[in-house]
Amino acid sequence: MELLLILFLGKPLWMWLLFILLVVALLAFDLGVLNKDDHEIGIAESLKLSAMYITLGLAFSGFIYWQMDTTATAQYLTAFVVEKTLAMDNIFVIALIFSFFAIPREYQHRVLFWGILGVIVLRGIMIGLGATIVDQYHWVLYFFAGFLILTGVKMLFVAEKEHKIEDNALIRFLKRRMNVTEEINGHAFVVKKPDPVTGEIRRFATPLLLALVTIEIADLVFAVDSVPAVFTITTDPYIVYTSNIFAILGLRALYFALDAILHRFAYLKYALSVLLMFIGSKIFIAWGMGWEKFPPEWSLGITFLILGVGVGYSLWKTGSGAQQAETKAVEARNPAE
Repeated sequence: MELLLILFLGKPLWMWLLFILLVVALLAFDLGVLNKDDHEIGIAESLKLSAMYITLGLAFSGFIYWQMDTTATAQYLTAFVVEKTLAMDNIFVIALIFSFFAIPREYQHRVLFWGILGVIVLRGIMIGLGATIVDQYHWVLYFFAGFLILTGVKMLFVAEKEHKIEDNALIRFLKRRMNVTEEINGHAFVVKKPDPVTGEIRRFATPLLLALVTIEIADLVFAVDSVPAVFTITTDPYIVYTSNIFAILGLRALYFALDAILHRFAYLKYALSVLLMFIGSKIFIAWGMGWEKFPPEWSLGITFLILGVGVGYSLWKTGSGAQQAETKAVEARNPAE
């Protein structure tokens, strides 16, 4: 029992183990029960699975409140919302990756599932290192904040830029260094087949493995933005890690529903750029106002406001608003005689 009370990154070991066991149980239930057989996940199933993860993620805030306080709960919820929304851009890239490698929809869930395991480990390493650095050098938070502001400004001006997977140096490197088969072999990531030159039986990577590796690298790239963003909200590694993992679990589950309506969120990137600039500026605002920290309740409210405006504007511009604008343009070109 005493071992479970040992502090690890500021929290008792039992709290970390409880969270890890919860995530492992969820993943086992996901792959072993809900998606035991390969099948195409429809919008309804995707929404139900995502709702389950979101509900559990929000319910976990009750555990945070029980073990910590209201401030920590507000920080967790803010971090959860911020991570989930920043990861939205990752959904666009995942869709491009699946399209580029021609991964059938019935195998996409398996790729995302194993990708989650990589995220759990890699995010843990990044957050652990980040927490250690911030604890030793608190000024790094100001560096993170400045980086987020610059990233937000950059995103604001390149929001319309499209990702081109075919120009990715990583994919070219993998294809040069690995034996790769062009055809899909069920849900296998690696297959054995005769070498076309020597005839010897060798291992070949399938497009599913290339897609998985590319998605993992993409997540690392996006984590460079999202992890510092959460550290400017709270420096508690437990809150940073748990909010990250719950947000990513839910968003990967929601992918199959969002993939069908990604075009409806075409303007959300502008809201995300504003959100990054706001998150980065909080630490400077708090310093200028003489506050110990930016009020977490205000941070949560402003985050919802920014995202609400972004989502609402996107839906309007790509929905009835776009149709009205197109109708007016047609009428202008063809005035009634």
